[in-house]
Amino acid sequence: MRAPAYSETADEILSPAAIESPQTIYARLRAEAPLARIGESGVHTVASWALVDEVLGREADFSANLTGVLFRNPDGAPDVFPLATGGNAVIATADEPHHGIHRSIAQPRLDARITTTAEMEARIRAWTRSALAPWLAEGSGDVVPIAEVVPALAVAYLLGLPEADVSDFRTWSMMGGDILAGEADSARLQFLATESGNMARYLGRHFDALDRPDPATDAPLLNALALATRDGRITREEAIGIAVVMFGAGGESTAALIGSALRVLAEDEALADRLREDPTLVPRFIEEVVRLEPPFNFHYRVVRRACQLGGYDLAEGDRLMLLWASVNRDPAVHDDPDALRLDRKYPKKHMGFGRGAHFCIGAPLARLEARVVVEEVLAATHRVTPEHPERGRPAWARYAKSIFIRRLEGLDLVAEPA
Repeated sequence: MRAPAYSETADEILSPAAIESPQTIYARLRAEAPLARIGESGVHTVASWALVDEVLGREADFSANLTGVLFRNPDGAPDVFPLATGGNAVIATADEPHHGIHRSIAQPRLDARITTTAEMEARIRAWTRSALAPWLAEGSGDVVPIAEVVPALAVAYLLGLPEADVSDFRTWSMMGGDILAGEADSARLQFLATESGNMARYLGRHFDALDRPDPATDAPLLNALALATRDGRITREEAIGIAVVMFGAGGESTAALIGSALRVLAEDEALADRLREDPTLVPRFIEEVVRLEPPFNFHYRVVRRACQLGGYDLAEGDRLMLLWASVNRDPAVHDDPDALRLDRKYPKKHMGFGRGAHFCIGAPLARLEARVVVEEVLAATHRVTPEHPERGRPAWARYAKSIFIRRLEGLDLVAEPA
């Protein structure tokens, strides 16, 4: 038996209204069709915690390889744009045993550089203060550049790249969401293709320059990738691919989280004041922002073999969209699911960073960066409010036109200095 259609209008998920406020669709799906198909595209949404958790535990049936993405075809209908990833799948889009190999190479280096918390936190705080200074001096403006530059610098530091190239890092960090947006036009796709090539060549030059990679655990990640290439655990192509993924996973996702956190603070002065009075609550605040506004609305899985999910038939080659942004508000798991609460018993019980074997490798860094930025904004201001709130959120808080990434492209805020 086929899964029910997710909507009477096949392209609703690609509509501006759905991109601006996806929770309207997600709530309906949780209640009426936890597994639903998108037209005749072969793509299905998975909206409940229970079903997503089941998919994550059935790796024999569902692959993480990104072989195609949902997009609007020339006729206006939702369809699948094939991606020739194949052997290029790394980290988040790799299956075992490759996923485990990639993670075993990257994780120790990331942990060593991130968990030297005092040093890493000091760097992030310095980058944040430098990025905040122009906005605080002006008293108002777009804070998205702040949300973008700090993660870009952090990724560069982890990889061992020069800070002087940060403008390129910012561009490259923001590309992944556009590729998966579902609405990118031909000009944008051409730009993305060009910049993807530039990024790969740039990373390749720095990678190839490592004649004697540093084996120290806390050395930059490019060293670990170079060593793993020399001992045959991964290919050069995989090594560059892992570095590329770090820009998107570590840059765009964290920028999205920081932007959403600042938007929430601007909308809720009482909450901001409470956090100023008790900064120890900031980590709980960050977890609630991740739960309510996860950086990625979903990730894909591919059906490896004909099987069933939720009582419905799936064909080999069908695709699933695991809706993190939906399961995080599932009332079967969370009390008062749409409310931001700082008193939750298990604040990290969400899938905002994924779950299981593919849990986000950079989650500790994202949490650290977001915490530091929020702390610095609160400490430097008496009040943060939307600029021209009378125009409504789409005017002062502008989301990227993407079904995949929940990232602000513009966030105009007024700062009243402390």
